[in-house]
Amino acid sequence: MTQKLEWRFVNKLGRVVLNFFKATGELGLFTMETVYHCMTPPFYGKAFLRQLVEIGFYSLPVVALTTLFSGMVIALQTYSGFSSISAEGAVAMVVLISVTRELAPVMAGLMVAGRIGAAMAAEIGTMRVTEQIDALSTLSTNPYKYLIAPRIVAGIVMLPVLVLIGDIIGICGGYMIGVSKLDFNATTYLTNTWEYLKPMDIISGLVKASVFGFIITLMGCYNGFHSQGGAQGVGQATTNAVVSASILILIFNYILTEIFFTI
Repeated sequence: MTQKLEWRFVNKLGRVVLNFFKATGELGLFTMETVYHCMTPPFYGKAFLRQLVEIGFYSLPVVALTTLFSGMVIALQTYSGFSSISAEGAVAMVVLISVTRELAPVMAGLMVAGRIGAAMAAEIGTMRVTEQIDALSTLSTNPYKYLIAPRIVAGIVMLPVLVLIGDIIGICGGYMIGVSKLDFNATTYLTNTWEYLKPMDIISGLVKASVFGFIITLMGCYNGFHSQGGAQGVGQATTNAVVSASILILIFNYILTEIFFTI
C-alpha cells in the first residue's frame, strides 16, 4: 500500500514537471515566432494604432490614480519614519527614487496586466474557440501579424509612456502631501527633488516598463491563442494571463533591478 502511494506521488510529480517543461517550450516557441513577425513585414498600421489607444489612453486613468496615491503614501510613511531621526529633508529624495525606480513601473505594469492582459486573452481566446483565427489563416492572413504583433509592439511602446506620466503624477502626489500636510516649503521641496533627480532613475524605470509591456501582451496573447474548451477555457486563459503576467513582472523587476544596481 505504501509503495502504491509513493508511486502515485512520483507519477503526479512527474506529470507536473513534464507539463511545466512542455508549457515552457511552447511559450518559448511562441515568443520566437512572435518576435520574428514583429520585425518582418507586412505591418498592420490600423491595428497597431488601435492597440496604442487601447493600451495607452484607456489605461491612463487607472495608472494615474495608482501612482498618485502611491506617491502620497510614500511621502507620509517616509516622513513618519524620518522625523524620528530629524531627516525630514530626505522625504523628497525617497519619493523621487521610489516612484521612478519601482512604484511607477511595477504598479503600472500590474494595473495594465489586470486590464489589458485579461482583455487580450479574452478577445483572442474567443476568436480561437469560435474558429475565427482559423478563418484568418484560410483568408491568407497570418494571425501572428494581424492579432499578436500589433499588440506586442504597442505594449512595448506605450508602457514607458504610461510610466513616464506616472512618474510625474507620483512625484506631484508626494509634493502635494509634503506641502499641504507636512508643512514643507514648496520651493525647497521642488529644489530638493530636482537636485536628487538622476537620468538613470528615469531610464531604469522606462526600461522596466518596456519589458513589462512585452510580458503583459505576450502572456495575454499566448494564453488566448492557446485557449480551448469553449467559454470555460476562455475564462481559464484570462485568469492564467493575469496571474502569469503579474508573477513574471515581479520576477523580472528583481532581475532588472539587480542589473541596474551593478551598473
